[in-house]
Amino acid sequence: MDLNERTVLITGASSGIGAATAHEMSRRGATVVLVARRSAEMHDVARNLAGASSVYACDVGVPDAVRQMATAVLAAHGPPDVVVNNAGAGRWLFIEETDPSEFLDQVAVPFQAAFPVTRAFIEPMLERASGRVVMVNSPAAYAPWPGAIGYACSRWGVRGFSESLAADLAGTGIGVTEVVAGHVDSDYFEANPGTEERLPALDRAMRRLSPSDVATTICDAVEREQRRVIKPVELRMMLALSR
Repeated sequence: MDLNERTVLITGASSGIGAATAHEMSRRGATVVLVARRSAEMHDVARNLAGASSVYACDVGVPDAVRQMATAVLAAHGPPDVVVNNAGAGRWLFIEETDPSEFLDQVAVPFQAAFPVTRAFIEPMLERASGRVVMVNSPAAYAPWPGAIGYACSRWGVRGFSESLAADLAGTGIGVTEVVAGHVDSDYFEANPGTEERLPALDRAMRRLSPSDVATTICDAVEREQRRVIKPVELRMMLALSR
């Protein structure tokens, strides 16, 4: 898929991978629709994009908010050509540290958010018979580690949704891409103190990625219509050994 003059909707677009993906998509000629809770930060991102963009403040963990956002996006832009489910949140905790209410919050985003966001746009995309849905996922979806039970469950959910969605959409003209990124140097670890210390020891053997690295991977995967991409190469080897 050529991204030039395509409309790309990105959740979690106020910082990190989402913001970097917005920049890379815009650089490749796409019109970018930014979606996140933090409106001021998104406007800062939008001001520095190469091309056209729109900003929609929305908590994608709240289905009613997603419906309202989607109604506004469809009215302004029509159905997006690409939907990037990137929003993510959640501390890394052992089961005995995790309150049941916090567990529900941890699986709300990204897992439960990916469905309503995709569902909100899928019917007009099916009518058009083209497009792509991207899931930005974590190695925890393939090899969970101790002390991140809610996070890992949510990421396994994203993996399951990606697989199920690909089966549902087979032959419709809409593709599904899952991008699994290793350790990314972003503000996630600053926002969740103590999390980085719980990374598995094997993490030290992998090359760290920047948000821009992941953004380039996402854009390349969409253009090449790839089903799944795992970066860096060391991570692919480690996940194979884990299995």
